[in-house]
Amino acid sequence: MINQETIQRIMDATRIEEVIGEFVSLKRRGSNHIGCCPFHNEKTPSFAVSPAKGIYKCFGCGESGNAVGFLMKHEHYTYPEALRWLANKYNIEVEEEKLTEEQIERNNERDALFHVSEFAQKYFASLLYENEMGVAVGLAYFHNRGLSDKVIKDFGLGYCLEEWDNFTRHARANGYSDNVLQKTGLTIFKDDGKVYDRFRGRVMFPIFSVSGRVLGFSGRILSKEKSSAKYVNSPDSEIYNKSHILYGLYQAKNAIARQDKCYLVEGNIDVISMYQSGVENTVASCGTSLTVEQVRLMRRYTKNVTVLYDGDAAGIKAAFRAVNMLFEEGMHVRVVLFPDGDDPDSYAQKYGSVQLQQYLSDNETNFILFKTKILAADIKGDPIRKAEVLGDIVRTIALVPDLMERTEYVTQCASLLRIPEETLQNELAKTLNRKLYESIKHKPDEADKDLPRDEAAAGDAPATEAPVPAQQQKPVAPFTINPAQSQENKIISLLLNFGNEIIAMPLKSDSGDGQGEKYTVAQIVVGDLLGDRITFEDPVCQTIFNEYATRVNNGEAFIDPQIFVVSDNQQLRDTAVAMMMDDYSVSEKWREKHIVVPTKEERVAMDVEESLLTLKLKKLDVKIDDIDSQFNYLTDDNEKLMLMSQKMSLIAVRQKLGSALNRVIS
Repeated sequence: MINQETIQRIMDATRIEEVIGEFVSLKRRGSNHIGCCPFHNEKTPSFAVSPAKGIYKCFGCGESGNAVGFLMKHEHYTYPEALRWLANKYNIEVEEEKLTEEQIERNNERDALFHVSEFAQKYFASLLYENEMGVAVGLAYFHNRGLSDKVIKDFGLGYCLEEWDNFTRHARANGYSDNVLQKTGLTIFKDDGKVYDRFRGRVMFPIFSVSGRVLGFSGRILSKEKSSAKYVNSPDSEIYNKSHILYGLYQAKNAIARQDKCYLVEGNIDVISMYQSGVENTVASCGTSLTVEQVRLMRRYTKNVTVLYDGDAAGIKAAFRAVNMLFEEGMHVRVVLFPDGDDPDSYAQKYGSVQLQQYLSDNETNFILFKTKILAADIKGDPIRKAEVLGDIVRTIALVPDLMERTEYVTQCASLLRIPEETLQNELAKTLNRKLYESIKHKPDEADKDLPRDEAAAGDAPATEAPVPAQQQKPVAPFTINPAQSQENKIISLLLNFGNEIIAMPLKSDSGDGQGEKYTVAQIVVGDLLGDRITFEDPVCQTIFNEYATRVNNGEAFIDPQIFVVSDNQQLRDTAVAMMMDDYSVSEKWREKHIVVPTKEERVAMDVEESLLTLKLKKLDVKIDDIDSQFNYLTDDNEKLMLMSQKMSLIAVRQKLGSALNRVIS
């Protein structure tokens, strides 16, 4: 483990423009550097790097982060690998953190699991060529499937002899303990003391990590015993979790990144046959239905995936189940169905690699249009079925994040379903509105329970209050713009860019005299907004503010905005980087003409006061408008008088804020 002190030394030494400059041609522009984004194709540079803030952002595709994040994204490094790359570049000795006995024991056990798995893979692979039964049964099977010796070795394939405990005896003789053999699942230990190899009599498909370490195995039986499972996989262990792994990714990752595309198939043999046929960018799920973790693993290398499934009904249903998950994770999905009775392996066996690649090219179809055609053929004049199909298609289109792409789908799917385009568009709008409403409904966060909240602004009814009947509920308008949004963004931008700046804020006495007290911008903003119980309507802004509030209340003198740049929350990270990447600068021409224009740094104090006052002003406007809207529903004169009194009090406060804004102290 790299200790925190070493990590900090690495981060302090890192110059982001030097790191990114090794992969991207950058040119200086103002205080930033710009270049063409390495994460999407573009001709006009929209990729900006800020040396002062140690961050980058592409204003075209939205990718953003710091130097470590860039290496993880561009070079597909893990976090420790990226740190070690930077340490090597800046000649920093990496010091390992001293581990506890418990950590040492756990790491030793993990190492042992890795070692025995790699030992097993080498042993099974050697049997294919060095053991009589291995050659006659295992190697013959792979050759009969059309696999070359090169591909067999590239994928580390092997054979486990059909003996009860051949491998277990061999592993024990080489010093591996029963505990390790049991935890990897290579050996099964029965309560009666009997021991046998889990994979006996099977050809072996080792499963590699992205970096090439053996994690587990999938074994295919060669006998025709109906009582035995066709495939047996390693059980989950400390090093192997089948839902987090893609078979073939180790061999395919470079081709996927190079071609910006991934083929997803069903089985191990399909992956290997595709690889041998020149389609090296192919992976499969490891004996499980596709999982979110597997989709995210693919997304590290590309957002473009083509799903290959058998052409029978089961294959089509499997495609439908998997693809919605791909869309939800922001993938661009196409599909290829093979002729009924064929799969990628059998098709390659029949027709060869050239025709396989041609078939993939000719039959690749946009998934949503493919799904619409399949379901449209199933309607057969049934209006109920047509409504069900319409709902199914709309739910899939709603998963597509790009507006223009969704619009094109609506046009084409409406034509295929033979319905007016407006009908499909209206159903899509309803679905999107429901999704957006669900996403913005306020759900109190345990982490926020100690922070004061403005109950009127929050608008949440108490938990014990009865739900409002549907006929009395106001219609949801999810696309309306929050009138205070720009001011909320302005205040969060001040925190991120100048939160540690010390400025003097006058404390005025009744006589009007003031004594300047010095505070950081973060202390002033947090103290002022918490004191007036002001909350943010934008949940991302509220999250950032909450973090600053917690740290200010804990007495932290310096709050590093990089905590948001390295956040696991992509929306939070993108928002923070966008606010920190403002390339505002004063033109030299103003100075040449002797016109004094204050820099952003010079007007921080004024911006802080203006922004806080303006936010409060806009919050008051919302409350006053809310009171005005309530008059239309009241019939009781006493209630009207009470509301009018509240309104007059708010107007008085508003007038004071307006006066203060006219006397901003520079």
